[in-house]
Amino acid sequence: MAWTLAELSSRCGISQRFLSDVEAGRANISVVNLQALAHAVGTTASDLLAGGNAADRRGCIALLGFRGSGKSTIGPRLASRLGRPFFELDGLIEAEAGLSLGEIFAVHGERWYRRLEFQVLRRFLDQHDRAVFATGGGIVTDSEAFDMLMQRCTSVWLKARPADHLDRVLKQGDTRPTAGRQHAMADLRGLLAEREPLYSRADATLDTSAVGIAGGVETLVQQLRALEARQA
Repeated sequence: MAWTLAELSSRCGISQRFLSDVEAGRANISVVNLQALAHAVGTTASDLLAGGNAADRRGCIALLGFRGSGKSTIGPRLASRLGRPFFELDGLIEAEAGLSLGEIFAVHGERWYRRLEFQVLRRFLDQHDRAVFATGGGIVTDSEAFDMLMQRCTSVWLKARPADHLDRVLKQGDTRPTAGRQHAMADLRGLLAEREPLYSRADATLDTSAVGIAGGVETLVQQLRALEARQA
């Protein structure tokens, strides 16, 4: 069916401007509006989601996980195997702000950082349809950014044992996780437990403590190929 935006708006009762924003990825549609849109075009909300997002979800692969999970190490190798560019979202945020992450949090605070993170992520996804990118560990705590990521990307949770998380970060020369903290491991375990239900929403999961970094790339390639086959 070849309806104009005005005709579709009239049929489903949703404004043309909002429909245009949804189509461009600038807005997220509610369940109620999604059902109204699906009814207007003679399908179901689940079928509309599956049909509208399958290609996009295969293109951009978002790596999720806490610091030290292996995103920055596995990401470039995975991208090379898949023939796609690799990006780090935090690096794009720093370039946008002209400040390091530490400076962003110190000067502007976390709320400002989250707003910028959402803006940078949305623009990145608008500009790239085939890429691998590493996200910040806390992106799952921002529902707006995380929902957009889950809708538009194939997501992969890189998980690891708490001790491995901490050991990898310290080996990179970053002592912030333990600086002035007597209970660093207990704090880390608490954060991981808090975020695990969010991370576990990912399309695929790779335990880097179990398979290692090198083996993890090959395992992940196989998982992604199987996922693409199911989505096709």
